[in-house]
Amino acid sequence: MSPLEKAPTGIGRSRRNLIKASVIGASAILAHLSKMNSAAANCGHNGKDVGEGCECFLKGTMIRTADGDRKIEDLAPGDLLPTVFGGICSIQSIKSYTVKRSDPTKAWVKDALPVRIARSALGPDVPHMDLYVTKAHSLLIDGVLVTAGGLINGTTITLYDPGELDKLEFFHIKLECHNVIYAEGAPCETLLNVDENAINFAEYFRHYGPPTTQEVPCAPLLSFNGARSELKSCLRSAISPWIDRRQKLDIIRDELEERGIAVLRDRNVPRDSRVSAQIVGA
Repeated sequence: MSPLEKAPTGIGRSRRNLIKASVIGASAILAHLSKMNSAAANCGHNGKDVGEGCECFLKGTMIRTADGDRKIEDLAPGDLLPTVFGGICSIQSIKSYTVKRSDPTKAWVKDALPVRIARSALGPDVPHMDLYVTKAHSLLIDGVLVTAGGLINGTTITLYDPGELDKLEFFHIKLECHNVIYAEGAPCETLLNVDENAINFAEYFRHYGPPTTQEVPCAPLLSFNGARSELKSCLRSAISPWIDRRQKLDIIRDELEERGIAVLRDRNVPRDSRVSAQIVGA
């Protein structure tokens, strides 16, 4: 067991999750009172926010293809992608959506912001470059699909604020079946279901016909179902050093949060100090 996994980590986990629980509760109350309208943060799916039901990558994301990594905006239907569950598969459809800030003089609506998954947030060199996805986009971790929005830890997995930019462009990839591809080296899901209300559904229909059934996810999908679900998760993690009732998603989030703290600490240690510590350890 590494020093990071010993008792102090458990106490730290409890403290962090109690703080998060307080923030989640306060945010839920404020959101209810203010009834903020984020309709301008739309990804083309009949008014859904970019964080709700949009499995999209930010423009510039490098996707692994059979011929090497390429930017997502340079891909086209028919391009071949290595997948986790189906070998080499061809792209059936790839579409983009632009998310605009309705008022350039004001800050971005929080619900419109994508998630930034920093280099090595999931494991050594995974992803190998910072990865930007919508909050509802799932990553394959420990055999299950976990939404990026449920993994935000304030260190290596955070909301990305584009600052002065007034618009962001996102892309989603649809294969014949739901699957997992590699974006910046990290295993990420493809689009699960085509929304019949999406602006491009008529084009999809002409090529492939209407979907006959709702597609089945390629792996179990885990996500928080609103603020109450996330609050309960934080409370389970807070008491886990004494009574561990955590569920799979709680454990994954806690482990990535603790990894994030370790990665950040390691990056802040001067290189000479790390070398000296290795020599002493030898």
